[in-house]
Amino acid sequence: MSRSPQVQRILRNGFAPCAGLLAVLVAQCLLFGMLSDRFLTMQTAASILNQIPDLTVVATGMTFVLITGGIDLSVGSLLALSAAVLGVAMVDWQWPVWPAAGLCLLTGLAGGLVNGAIVVRAGLPTFIVTLGSLELARGAAWLLTDSSTKYIGAAIEPIGVPLSAIGLSPAVLVALSVVAAGQIVLSLTVPGRYCLVVGASEKTAWHTGIDPRRPRLAVFALSGLLSALAGIFQTARLASVDPNAGTGLELSAIAAAVIGGTSLMGGRGSVVRTFFGVLIIASLQSGLASIGTSDPVKRLVTGAVIISAVLLDSWRRRSAENRAVRDRAADATDPGATHPAEPVRHG
Repeated sequence: MSRSPQVQRILRNGFAPCAGLLAVLVAQCLLFGMLSDRFLTMQTAASILNQIPDLTVVATGMTFVLITGGIDLSVGSLLALSAAVLGVAMVDWQWPVWPAAGLCLLTGLAGGLVNGAIVVRAGLPTFIVTLGSLELARGAAWLLTDSSTKYIGAAIEPIGVPLSAIGLSPAVLVALSVVAAGQIVLSLTVPGRYCLVVGASEKTAWHTGIDPRRPRLAVFALSGLLSALAGIFQTARLASVDPNAGTGLELSAIAAAVIGGTSLMGGRGSVVRTFFGVLIIASLQSGLASIGTSDPVKRLVTGAVIISAVLLDSWRRRSAENRAVRDRAADATDPGATHPAEPVRHG
């Protein structure tokens, strides 16, 4: 039975290209498995998966922002601010967990909308806007918590506690659902296509009747909302709120997206491949810890991986440009030839 065009598009643009990333992940795990007899175990695999829901959802939001040609440096601070609101609501105001979680999500959504509104209305670079938001949100988190940790306790822990039947927490299941939904939106829906077109060429977007401001506002709102969701996940795992939570998370999210093939220049990306980037980063850090690597060496290795990913992205972009030049040259030398328009790529 033949697959529908929609299913074929998902497989081609989202899942099939993951083979190379899967090979890297498997090779990395085998290497650490040879160096440490404790690494290749179900317990280690479950531990890695239960530690990455926050990075997974933040990297998903970051992927959409990068695809539209922007960047969001405020995700870590928005996570801390949203979690601080959650902690204040539950500890100081004695709210139940779900209303407090709702307020937390609204806080992240509002922060993302503010970022997006400034970017699209004032026309300022996303780097500058979100760099300012990084400091503002972090300062607000410190003020809300009096710069101290708020201990919530068992009320929120079930979200982050692994289920006995599968060994994975509800947070992991929600994060996987976010990844699947994000890939479907990117591959099969009109808003997803708009994001890709806007990131590839804003001028082309205007000429085809797409207002670039709407997708950009939407992706920043999504990024803020998913940062708040990550704050809930992290709070549930630790049973407490730390005003310093999420420090440096924006760098890990960008690295995961770039490792997964999302272009820093916009116009190309895949949520599923970003998830593989998250797995590569998480397994790398876990593997280094399992062989007793010191923190300075961990940072050196992780930094080298990030730089390598950026260099690979640059090489991919130059290769694509060279192919486009060759195709145009072929068209010029063979006027009778017809070439189908190259589709917007999902990575």
